[in-house]
Amino acid sequence: MIENTYGPDYNRYPSGTTTERGRNVNRIQPAIDRLIAPASGLTRATTRDGQPISYNRAPAADLAPWISRFYFSRIAVPADHKLDCGLFNDTTYVRIQHGGTWRAETARGAIESDSGVLVFGPHSKRMKVQVTGSVLSFGFGLCPGACHVLANVLMSDIVDRAVPCEDLGGRSEPWNAVAARAADAGSNPEDAFRDLEDLLRKHVARLGARLPEPVSQQFERAAFVDPTIAVSDFARDHGIEQRRLERMVKRDFGFTPKAVLRRARALDFASLLRGVADEAEADSLALRYYDQSHLIREFTALFGMSPRQFAHLPQPLMTSALENRQARRLEMLDRIAPGAIRPWE
Repeated sequence: MIENTYGPDYNRYPSGTTTERGRNVNRIQPAIDRLIAPASGLTRATTRDGQPISYNRAPAADLAPWISRFYFSRIAVPADHKLDCGLFNDTTYVRIQHGGTWRAETARGAIESDSGVLVFGPHSKRMKVQVTGSVLSFGFGLCPGACHVLANVLMSDIVDRAVPCEDLGGRSEPWNAVAARAADAGSNPEDAFRDLEDLLRKHVARLGARLPEPVSQQFERAAFVDPTIAVSDFARDHGIEQRRLERMVKRDFGFTPKAVLRRARALDFASLLRGVADEAEADSLALRYYDQSHLIREFTALFGMSPRQFAHLPQPLMTSALENRQARRLEMLDRIAPGAIRPWE
């Protein structure tokens, strides 16, 4: 049983919560880089703690089988400001970058980019990212199996990588044209999203793309509900042979089912540490681990730092990505309505 995750000065419980033993404790406040400011004009640009987050939403219904989420983030900093941060996504993201200079430590070595279209594969652990200067980043995530049916790409081939879209058979010009319009300081994120949706509809129609494997998407939902489930139980409940399930998940997620669930558990807890989770889940998210040592060991293996260090380090890119995932998770589980106020806002 985890009673106090961080020691006497840091506790996993929300502010003002009384534990089952009657002790009133306070939630840790995540560190914030005060030099980073979200651009004006974006709705819901920060959490109530003051952390910058992206504007993000679900795709139109006709694209939902393939597209998991759209996001739009415009962050203003001094020109020479270097942000050392990281990303940890559980799905592939097509990221359209404009302005600033990006450096990412990928599985194939460091890459640098200023503007362009990169396909970030799912992560097995935190990817170190450095950004210099103000930047516009927007794009979309792909549902499990979408890479396979839209681009014939095996997820295992792009795990922990950031690949130019041309290297995967795509063309960056249409996406860059959207970026040029979105770069206007007065642009509305919804205009960029509608442009992306139009391009994606044409792409899906041109390919005659089939739907991704339903079992893979059901497995993703199960990981959102309870990542402590037994893989054998999921296979039995969905009427699929476990070895076949393992092959599907490896193809559509890039990892074994157990690795997918382990990552989901850590991402949920990381969201709690950064203040972008539903605090009503604080107990259940922490109790997914056997004890404090199990939590610290697992978390450190995936994020490269302890939970305490993770909370104390300003991480605007990581926080924004986690918020994006949590918003989708709560919407998928019907905990909040699409477009509704989120628990951390």
